[in-house]
Amino acid sequence: MKKKILSVLLTAVMVFSLTACGSSSGSASATTGTSKAEGASTGGGDQTASGDITIGVSLYDLSNEYFQYMLEGVEAEAKAQGITLSVHDQKNDENELVTGCANLIDKGVDVLIVSPCKPEVMGNIVENAHEKNIPVIILDIGDGGSDKDVIIVSDMYGGGQIAAKYALDLLKDSGAAGKDYAIIKCEESAVYAIQRGQGFDAVMSAAGYNKATEITANSDQTEGYNAMQDILASYPDIVAVFAENDNMALGAASAIEEAGKVGEILVLGFDGNESAVEAIKDGTMAATIAQQPVEIGKLGVELALQKINGQELTYDNNDTKEIYADVYLIDNTGEKNDAYKAD
Repeated sequence: MKKKILSVLLTAVMVFSLTACGSSSGSASATTGTSKAEGASTGGGDQTASGDITIGVSLYDLSNEYFQYMLEGVEAEAKAQGITLSVHDQKNDENELVTGCANLIDKGVDVLIVSPCKPEVMGNIVENAHEKNIPVIILDIGDGGSDKDVIIVSDMYGGGQIAAKYALDLLKDSGAAGKDYAIIKCEESAVYAIQRGQGFDAVMSAAGYNKATEITANSDQTEGYNAMQDILASYPDIVAVFAENDNMALGAASAIEEAGKVGEILVLGFDGNESAVEAIKDGTMAATIAQQPVEIGKLGVELALQKINGQELTYDNNDTKEIYADVYLIDNTGEKNDAYKAD
């Protein structure tokens, strides 16, 4: 896969993170430039900024740290550019995704930015937007095969490779004799997120380790906990578990702690959420792969402006209209570690 990775500037070591129910059909708005906590809780009427451009933003679930940070990036760039935002929280609900995006389209936004909880419904959303000459920019998760204008995704497969390389070093240092590992997977519709486990599996298998099992836990912490309990019951001798997002990793870590096996089984996650970093510092997780949702959000607004101004977009993969964002390891010290790279 061709990789011209998005170059970003980090100003903090790791405050960034999926990866990812309500039924209100309204589009909640957020003021540009608020903090992640404020952005997650705002609602009510539109907040205007200078200028006459309005971007509609519909995000997966604003109770999730990852998407709070993504909103923070969107808001920061919108504020810098004097753009009005109309922000909608899908609350990880398919009906909210569909009705919220329809409302934003009907309001006549200039561009629609979406991080979809159900990528498979994006086809109709994109078609409806394009009928009104509204470009659609997708941030992460998946495009459902839609004719979107661009999708920004992290280097998912490469991140899984990095996690596995680090796990192998930790296992070597610990002298662990076992060769079995498990993967806790995101929902099948998260077509990019599931590449994380594929990258992890490829490196571990090549090193002579055996994938004992993989269980889908739908990006949810409770389901991750339940999945880990099942894994422990059937495969008590595994030495590592890789969860395709931090929510599931935290659930798995809780199950391992309950079983009295902290330190015996490595738990690695993906996203770089603050809660995962705290678990690493507490010793219940070994590592996480950090995405950069703030930078992804900022780039989404930059690309929206390019589309509004009639500029051609430059893709990392022209066939899929993908632009890639870099990822990095947060190791067992809770700090960024640049020593591990994807192949």
